Amino acid sequence: MRSKLLLPLVAAIFSLFSNAANAQSYAITNARIVTVSGATIEKGTVVIRNGLIDAVGANVATPADAQVFDATGLTVYPGFIDALTNLGLTPTSAPVGGRGAGGPQTAAAPQTSNSNYPSGLRPEETADSDLKAGDAQFDANRNAGFTTVVTTGRSGIFNGQSAVIDLTGDSVSAMVIKSPFAQHISFTTLGGGSYPNSLLGTFAALRQMFYDAKRLQDIEKMYAASPKGMKRPDADKSLEALFPAIDRQMPVVFNANNEREIIRAIDLIREFNLNGIIAGGQEAWKVADRLKAQNVAVLLSLNFPKRTASASAEADPETLETLRFRAETPKGPAKLAAAGVKFAFQSGGSTNVADFFTNAGKAVENGLSKDAAIRAMTLASAELLGIDNRTGSIETGKIANLVVVKGDLFGKDKFMPHVFVDGKHFEQKEAPKREGGRGSETGGPLTAAVANVAGTYSITIDIPGQPLGATLNLTQQGAVLNGTMISQLGTTEIKDGKITADGFSFIASVQFGGATIDISAKGTVSGNQVSGTIDSPQGTVPFSGTRTP
Repeated sequence: MRSKLLLPLVAAIFSLFSNAANAQSYAITNARIVTVSGATIEKGTVVIRNGLIDAVGANVATPADAQVFDATGLTVYPGFIDALTNLGLTPTSAPVGGRGAGGPQTAAAPQTSNSNYPSGLRPEETADSDLKAGDAQFDANRNAGFTTVVTTGRSGIFNGQSAVIDLTGDSVSAMVIKSPFAQHISFTTLGGGSYPNSLLGTFAALRQMFYDAKRLQDIEKMYAASPKGMKRPDADKSLEALFPAIDRQMPVVFNANNEREIIRAIDLIREFNLNGIIAGGQEAWKVADRLKAQNVAVLLSLNFPKRTASASAEADPETLETLRFRAETPKGPAKLAAAGVKFAFQSGGSTNVADFFTNAGKAVENGLSKDAAIRAMTLASAELLGIDNRTGSIETGKIANLVVVKGDLFGKDKFMPHVFVDGKHFEQKEAPKREGGRGSETGGPLTAAVANVAGTYSITIDIPGQPLGATLNLTQQGAVLNGTMISQLGTTEIKDGKITADGFSFIASVQFGGATIDISAKGTVSGNQVSGTIDSPQGTVPFSGTRTP
């Protein structure tokens, strides 16, 4: 009986509270404006109207109908672009592959298809067919200042055709800026006994498919020109999906981090005359001359290598190669810039969105100019994605993708109070600073340490006999927790979120059966594992899950 009562109650937790589209006009005044495409305006105004940048400059008048934000002491940047993610797509599991990938790789999920090729070797699959609409799923990334991302699958050898999306929209069509953007390829295997099940087999399969696509295209052209007397060529949707790639009409992105795999990708790009791009590229600086000579750009991962072994005396010492790789990777962006290689920044599957800016700062410390770093996450990305006429800089007529930043963009204490995506305003409140914390002039007690709980968790709510899967998106500012809970039943914001030394707590107020019901949740985070309980007036149910890339 209790489980029957709890099921609709838990369902109410996930009720969707969607915001209507906001056509409000805004004026951000007294701001330092980093336009990226031109000179920085030390004190100016940006006007937003109908989702576009209506005006920008030092002497721009504030419209009478605009909602005004006084940005004195703050800086306005173009919305940041993450050039490779799987945001908006259902996460998969069962990781395979290794450092050679541009992000975490997963085994290809079986799908129903009339392709002549197995799942994982189907270049016809597209990201936009699997996208989910809705603002709440992007909270963590948007609160960090991201407005636009490239999203694609991370499974199989052919990851499918990516889409460029803005991080807002009540429908998929409202989110998509460009689809498809590129064909994505990972040097991995299919596993499970399917061919190819070795890297040598993967390279052979890729080359054969490109050669077969070229041959099929030639035959189809001959048949279209003069079909009489010719056998009709068999249609092949997988090979036909490669036609735009071999015609250089669609970029081909190769996920490769280490030097050997980058060289293999460059060789494939040259062999088939592809419009090729390297994603990941942590050792791309080693072959910068070849990248420059072949005009191959890099979607450069900011998921810099970290020490994973314990620092205890009993731990095995790290190899010289590992130490060198970790030390040299932050120097890579400056070396690529010096060689004239085009590159844009991407998160590389990092589980902590803050690492993007931390590691961009490390690149600056290792020789990359601040202007180049900012450009690599704004206009340079837009140029490589072919959307620089729409976004990537603060110019009149472009999409109003903007982020207002308090503090140093590459510092630890930065905060983004306002983010605009397609002209829609998102605001977050800064967590109050605790008095008497570490470094305080009052000499009070040290602030208690809090857990790092930020991230996206796939959880199961263990309703007896009727388990319910859900996604928990958590963002944190100090000890303050924000975020959402999502399932197939809908989405709701969490409230009164707090972070403790080992986990978190929050409540959600939901309307159910004409009444307001408060649900409280408590969770413990250990590594990437989360577990806890959801309490209601009808009882308590446990939940558990895993933080996903």
